[in-house]
Amino acid sequence: MSTCSPRSWLAYTMLIGAVVWLTAAPSRAEVLVERVSCLNLPNCVKLSNGRIEVVVTTDVGPRIIRYALVGGENILSEIGGSREPRDRDRWQLWGGHRLWIAPEGKPRSYGPDNDPITHAVQADRSVRFDQPVEKGTGIQKSIIVSLDADGSGVSIRHILTNKNRTPFELAPWGVTIMAGGGTAIVPQEPYRSHDDEVLPARPLALWYYTDLSDARFKIGPKFVRLSTDAARKEPQKIGMGNKQGWAAYARKGQVFIKRYGYQDDRIYPDFGSNTEVYTSSDFLEIETLGPMITLAPDGAVEHVERWFLFNDITVGDTEQTIDAALQPLLAKTKS
Repeated sequence: MSTCSPRSWLAYTMLIGAVVWLTAAPSRAEVLVERVSCLNLPNCVKLSNGRIEVVVTTDVGPRIIRYALVGGENILSEIGGSREPRDRDRWQLWGGHRLWIAPEGKPRSYGPDNDPITHAVQADRSVRFDQPVEKGTGIQKSIIVSLDADGSGVSIRHILTNKNRTPFELAPWGVTIMAGGGTAIVPQEPYRSHDDEVLPARPLALWYYTDLSDARFKIGPKFVRLSTDAARKEPQKIGMGNKQGWAAYARKGQVFIKRYGYQDDRIYPDFGSNTEVYTSSDFLEIETLGPMITLAPDGAVEHVERWFLFNDITVGDTEQTIDAALQPLLAKTKS
């Protein structure tokens, strides 16, 4: 289990509508923000409400590198660049959660995020993290992390700002690398009989390397599932227009739920996908995408995810047991 060590900054506790400097642990309605060292990155910011903790590094990024119940195991992957020599001019895999530009392209989506970023504490239980403007794209990436006053809920606001002198067409893309050894679960659209509905329910996107006969896929009437397998290095990926607005990841008794929106009247990248899942070896990404937009100079677009984490959950391996386990959790995560 990874740990994050406190640094020399004073801890400060954010209350609703005010910022108060304290060194004591937070109460139920407070969020404690402190500087820590985590995963060989010395300058990180940890937010905690006593139930959940989120760690964001300021050495690179913006990258969320830890999301866990207090004192518990990190549900995010810790693989990547924190164990490699830093190369400022080459994109490196730092693990955790990042913000990208869709549709995917090289070098457009692979702007290096290897330099320090700035951050600012806000008075609504939030911290904003801003990357310098990318040299290759002219886009500035920002993430605002906001903790609920209690429970495991976290809001992640992804912001792309066009700093070019010309318009830029893109879609915001939140990519979360999960710790290996688990299964991603994406809902199918609710069943309707052929007598009631003859039009298709949603798009399904396949990549050139997608092989639906791969045993890591399990596709049923209720869920599309994709699991990691450390012995299988060949990648698999699938995308879909997910109108249900959630995806989950089950691993070792924990369930991570990500909620996000879908707009019927908008165009999404990758043949209409707002949800994508990718795996290779002991590595899995749950990705969400906003609709396509053309940003005017100095224009910005925001894409919001809500995260939740539950412990001691038995999911099982059938659609019936998964549905029975997830439905009470989904009811708790509705806004």
